[in-house]
Amino acid sequence: MNISKNMTQINGDIRDREVRVISADGEQLGIMSAREANKLAEEKNLDLVKVAPQAKPPVCKIMDYGKYRFEQTKREKEAKKKQHVIEIKEVRLSLKIDKHDFDTKANQACKFLKGGDKVKVSIRFRGREMAHPKNGYEIMDKFAEACSEYGVIEKKPKLEGRQMLMFLTAKTAKPPKKAKAAKPAAKQQ
Repeated sequence: MNISKNMTQINGDIRDREVRVISADGEQLGIMSAREANKLAEEKNLDLVKVAPQAKPPVCKIMDYGKYRFEQTKREKEAKKKQHVIEIKEVRLSLKIDKHDFDTKANQACKFLKGGDKVKVSIRFRGREMAHPKNGYEIMDKFAEACSEYGVIEKKPKLEGRQMLMFLTAKTAKPPKKAKAAKPAAKQQ
């Protein structure tokens, strides 16, 4: 049986000789045996929960464990909601890309960058195109320039086998600082 590290010990699971006990109100009741602390918790129809197992002696609190777990999961869900996951979106170009297609792909990449995602730009070289990697670097530079308003180059264009890759990341938008209004000079008499 695997016991996870975040498994909380409650009531009879607490096997320590001495524990520091805190009441449901947050008042310290002192150091006592685990049995005595368990009896106190049972008298109040609450649970004895080990909240700081690494302390010497371990700290236990008398509380409603069901309510504690509910609040803990609620906090975890809230933290997960506020978390923003950055995705990597890919835009594929070719050496023979036309102006309109290029503009469409650049607009799509700008949309991804506005959303806070990273963009992987790739060019696949076919056949004799491998003899002209400089054309690929030119297209990549032109593409980075087209997206420069919303993103910056994270990883410069690099030829890997028959593919050239470049990564763009969104610019960090910092709100402009408000200029303080100049105070009128006091009149001197």
